[in-house]
Amino acid sequence: MALDSKTNSLEEFWIPFTNNRGFKKNPRLIVEAKGTYMTTHKGGTVIDASSGLFCSPAGHCHPKIVEAVHTAMQKITYVAPFGTGQPLSFALAERVARMMPEDINHVFFVNSGSEAIDTALKIIMAYHTVKGENRHRFISREKAYHGVNIGGVSLSGLVNNRRSFPVVMPNVVHMRHTWTEDELKTPGQRESGADRAEDLQRAIDNFGAETIAACFVEPVAGSTGVLTPPVGYLERLRKICDDNSILLVFDDVICGFGRLGAPFSADKFAVKPDIVTMAKALTNGSIPMGAVAVRDDIYETMMDAAPEGGIEFFHGYTYSGHPAACAAGLAALDIYQHEGLFERARDLTPYFTRAIHSLDDHPLVRDIRSIGLMAGVELHAGDTAGARGVAAQAEMFWKGMHVKFTGDCGIVAPMFICEHAQIDEIVDKFRATLDGLQR
Repeated sequence: MALDSKTNSLEEFWIPFTNNRGFKKNPRLIVEAKGTYMTTHKGGTVIDASSGLFCSPAGHCHPKIVEAVHTAMQKITYVAPFGTGQPLSFALAERVARMMPEDINHVFFVNSGSEAIDTALKIIMAYHTVKGENRHRFISREKAYHGVNIGGVSLSGLVNNRRSFPVVMPNVVHMRHTWTEDELKTPGQRESGADRAEDLQRAIDNFGAETIAACFVEPVAGSTGVLTPPVGYLERLRKICDDNSILLVFDDVICGFGRLGAPFSADKFAVKPDIVTMAKALTNGSIPMGAVAVRDDIYETMMDAAPEGGIEFFHGYTYSGHPAACAAGLAALDIYQHEGLFERARDLTPYFTRAIHSLDDHPLVRDIRSIGLMAGVELHAGDTAGARGVAAQAEMFWKGMHVKFTGDCGIVAPMFICEHAQIDEIVDKFRATLDGLQR
């Protein structure tokens, strides 16, 4: 390795979403990874219980992705995506479109989930503009996470993500989140909270439907602790949007590509959005990439409105549809299909659900929410909100397990390639950590 962890100060790299001072006193470095396990700079073995950041359901360093990227990069390392193109981007767009609901057949490539959200916002603004509509408000939810670019921060319902950034988009209205204390430690969709879909109608009654451009929802709010949609909730949002010509956007950055035991949220919940944002597992986390898939008539309206020979959408990124990312995406989709990983996730879900909910009895556990191969294990807060989660995440790492924590909630998202024994290992190490924190 180029880094000598014994002599390097670690000061030069500003680590994202991390207590930098604490980390650099006792760094948690990964130097190698394969399959479901990673190796630390001290030689320890760590099971990856959150698939990185929900990115790598097929496991780390999958040889078919490595080979595909290597082959692509031997032929071409970069093509300017403005005005020129390369075949892999068109091939991947076609593959992604075939996975979408009917009539969602146009795909815009970006480099992350955050960029996918900001791109979706700009598509929606441009679409309503060419239609001559002044729809300038966006609806989102409390406890929502839609990335870290300004548009996503504006939509997100997390106060800590906005405290340091006072200048955000105006005209964003937040509905209530769907979590209630009525059905704690209940697997799957809950009954309580479905009435909160009526918050969308309240916004319409307050501001006027003609001012509202779109409603953004994570069908399952992943980063804020696996908040599942109550039964009937998404269906009601769809109906209200239809009745008022409001676009419905599903943020599937975490849930897309099999995490719920189905390709996308639309398949899992039988509710069709107008726009889908995605990232993370699109390339199995191997190369940064995201995408926005839109309904055909949205694309066609924007195409038809532009003058002949003119640019229809003034937006894009230097690395949109990068050849290496496209190669990784095509290889990842092949792996998901040929290895039956979405089906494997579906079949593994009952075992995972029983295993993770075996932690229900632990005195430090306030709630467990689960759906598909994803669960939020929410701990009772200590003296300071979030402190127990920070301590648990670090302690789990040194016990040989990576789990992503948001505040006091650990988000467990196993790889689809996990065996029952590895699910047991994850739950056992989670319990052992909680036992240690209790003492």
